[in-house]
Amino acid sequence: MADEFTPEPHTSGNATSGRLDLIDVGVWKRVSPKYLVVEIVGTLLFGLIACGVAAFLWLVAEQTWALIAGAAVALITIITLIFEPRRLRSIGYQLRADDLLFRRGIMFQRFVSVPYGRMQLVDITRGPIARWLGLADLKFVTAAAATGVVIPGLPEADAEELRDQLVALAESRRAGL
Repeated sequence: MADEFTPEPHTSGNATSGRLDLIDVGVWKRVSPKYLVVEIVGTLLFGLIACGVAAFLWLVAEQTWALIAGAAVALITIITLIFEPRRLRSIGYQLRADDLLFRRGIMFQRFVSVPYGRMQLVDITRGPIARWLGLADLKFVTAAAATGVVIPGLPEADAEELRDQLVALAESRRAGL
């Protein structure tokens, strides 16, 4: 199963105010550390292609602005690669009694609670690099477009087990409506 970590106690809220209490939510499950390879390869490919286009425009089409754009893309790619491990450690999910709680983000943290009864589709996707590493992404679709959640970098067996578990929970909760 995916690594686990405890939440950082920096978010406030309480049950009496109707807000989501994130201080004592329990143990978060992490994505696979192998997912870092997927993100690094994707970032490097994008950076290399963008820098290649900029170099082509600068050398062949004699566009001087392309040199500046290429340097900016290279700098952003390097910064992204530096922050990638920390960004991936911030991704986590937790199965609770009535919902799935998902967390991601370093500076701008996002917490999404997806009630089991509202799940309409639980989908598994595998890109070529993720498939080579035995990883998959689990996507939840609800009626509200803003609550679409993707848990990336789960081991394939864990993703399939979690999908089956969530489908069963969603069916039982919808039956009770």
